[in-house]
Amino acid sequence: MEQTLRNIKMAVTGLAGAITAVFGWMGWLVILWAGCMAADYVTGTLAAARAGQWSSQKARDGLWHKAGMLFVVFAALVLDCLIRIIIGNIPAVNLPFDYSFLLAPLVLCWYVVTELGSMAENAVAMGAPCPAFLQKALEVAQAGLEAAGDSWPEMGNSQSGENGGNEGKDENGGEKG
Repeated sequence: MEQTLRNIKMAVTGLAGAITAVFGWMGWLVILWAGCMAADYVTGTLAAARAGQWSSQKARDGLWHKAGMLFVVFAALVLDCLIRIIIGNIPAVNLPFDYSFLLAPLVLCWYVVTELGSMAENAVAMGAPCPAFLQKALEVAQAGLEAAGDSWPEMGNSQSGENGGNEGKDENGGEKG
């Protein structure tokens, strides 16, 4: 038993080290998010069991939900990588700062705060009191992350017409005709 626990500790430590070696500071955010997902699943299971409402179907639905979250984070990470490639290889695209990651950390933080809120709700369902200031802090954090994500400029048809105000112009921007 002691050897098994030691092996588990070594595996967890190795995995954490590998994640942080690959992703740097964002690796710790990934580890935090994974821990929050696991804790939310456990607290949700306990809250449902306490209420006599636990079902294997709801447990599976929760796991599918968590799996879907993995793909959302993956999409944000890939988009961050694409943006970095574009900025690094197209001379016309120049930012006044070094771009490494933006979307993936925002998505991860959003999920962490969401999981923390869910854990607090589950704890209340289990009978634990939750301080109002904690609930408020989670709401403020969620709103701040939403505002950060919503601050992106509108893209697409912000100018007149379907093609961004280019009606009557040739492919070089000159007047047709």
